[in-house]
Amino acid sequence: MVIIFADTTSSIPVDEAKILGIEYLPQFIIFGEETFRDDTELDSATFIKKLIASSTLPKTSAPPPQMYQPLFEKHLKAGNDIIVLTPSANVSGTYRSAEMASQEFIGEKITIIDTLNIGASFASLVKTAVQMANNGESSDTIVATVKNMVERERNIFVVDTLEYLYKGGRIGGAKMLFGSLLQVKPLLALKRGQVEPVESQRTKKKAVSRMIELIIEECPPKNSSLLSIQHGAALADAQKLAQQLKEALNLDEVPIYNLPPAFLVHSGPGVLGTSYFID
Repeated sequence: MVIIFADTTSSIPVDEAKILGIEYLPQFIIFGEETFRDDTELDSATFIKKLIASSTLPKTSAPPPQMYQPLFEKHLKAGNDIIVLTPSANVSGTYRSAEMASQEFIGEKITIIDTLNIGASFASLVKTAVQMANNGESSDTIVATVKNMVERERNIFVVDTLEYLYKGGRIGGAKMLFGSLLQVKPLLALKRGQVEPVESQRTKKKAVSRMIELIIEECPPKNSSLLSIQHGAALADAQKLAQQLKEALNLDEVPIYNLPPAFLVHSGPGVLGTSYFID
């Protein structure tokens, strides 16, 4: 049997992760002297309220190696192979934690994959791996498929404000001032854990319209594209976007995910985006 490990940066709800049979680890959110697990102690709505009220950005912390080790031992003793999917090593220490934990089990069948992303695309990779494992595919086949998908992933999103990107050091002060003065709504992409500009529009409505155009141009009009929507405190906008893209691309389903705190600390509330896989 192949056991899939993931964590809350995948945006998969905890209850759904249990149903899928994933070994699901938390991230930790640090506000000043307080530390919260993001799977049981801090839901998305509460996190956003605390984020808005805080004068400084909270910090995020990956699950330590000690959380992985007993789980690795349990499944290896049962004769299982293990595949650990992690968020981009550029935004989280999760990959390093899993790697350190695996050093206790040299020679065992543990594969750790950096998904190079976070949020909805990570969720799609996890669910694909779980489905393949449930179908009896080998760990080598699952690993090859997931790594191929990682290279084909695309995403695009728009933020309500540049404030959080500036606070997190993702953009410079001059760009922050210029963007704020013009009320620019940038279209951005997360590539290998790095935020990169796509283009800018003067209003969020125009930015979302342009985002739809770009997705229709690039996203294959078929269910295998695994198109999904991701957002932070923008459910109504996410539902509208999902319906528009579902109709435009003739898709059966477009899942909607709440973005994890590890993303929202840099984007702020109101962020709206998509994830999909090209051919």
